[in-house]
Formats: sequence, structure tokens, C-alpha cells
Amino acid sequence: MKRKRVDRPGWDEYFLEIARLVSKRSTCLRRQVGAVIVKERHILATGYNGTPSGITHCEITGCLREKLKIPSGERHELCKGLHSEQNALLQAAYYGISVKDSILYSTTQPCIICAKMLINAGIRKVVIAEGYPDKMAKEFLDEAGISLRIIDKKRKR
Repeated sequence: MKRKRVDRPGWDEYFLEIARLVSKRSTCLRRQVGAVIVKERHILATGYNGTPSGITHCEITGCLREKLKIPSGERHELCKGLHSEQNALLQAAYYGISVKDSILYSTTQPCIICAKMLINAGIRKVVIAEGYPDKMAKEFLDEAGISLRIIDKKRKR
């Protein structure tokens, strides 16, 4: 009896889909982003963007960047939240997990602040679903030898 071939996602698509699920935990009012750090096809840590533990969420206090009409990609220091990449790195550090030579999957391209952190954490590859208006982040990742791959989310899965 012939078995019907199952259309399985590739590893990059698989982990990026998990990052999309992680993003649903985000507490940010402007953008929901999820990140997954993977090494040798095993998930090391996950993170989503939002306020630190124990801090009142923006859904209650409102978004200062929104109130000040600050465009996406600018004035990160005015945001109460951490980015998904930061939370994933912090989760790994909290539990003593090395992320050296791992891959970061994210629903959105890292900003320059996150790119610098990923470089120094030893991330070797970044796979994203969509871009972000931060040219310098791309330049830093490129200069550090970290490959950046965009997977078109409109592509058939």
C-alpha cells in the first residue's frame, strides 16, 4: 500500500511558525513579535515583546511611544517593553543555557540594539518573517558574518 506523502515544512519554516505562536503572548499594543533560539534543531529559549515581569502592562498604562507619535524603529528607550530577542536571550541566561552558535528565529527583523546583543551572544544565523525599518541592524549583522534569511510568509506552507 502506497503512503501519501505529507507536505512537511522545512526546519526554518517549522521554527519560524513556532516564533509566530510565541508572538501571541506579546503584551505590546503596537507590534506582536516572537523569537525562538534553536541549536541543533532543539529549542533553547523563547521570547516575546512586552513589559518586564512585575511591571504593569501597556494595555493598562497605554503606550508612551504611541502617545508621542514616534515612528516604528525609533526611540526604543521610551518603550516600557523588552524586545522578543532580548527576552529569549535573557531566558537562556537565566537558566544557564549557552546560545553560542545557535539560530534565532523571529517574526520581525531585529533592531540595532537586539542585533548588537545577538552578535555578542554568539548567534550565527537569523531567520525572519518580515523586515524592520533599521538598516544599521542589517549592516551590523552582515559585518559580523551573521546570515539573515527572510522567509516570505505568503509562501505556501
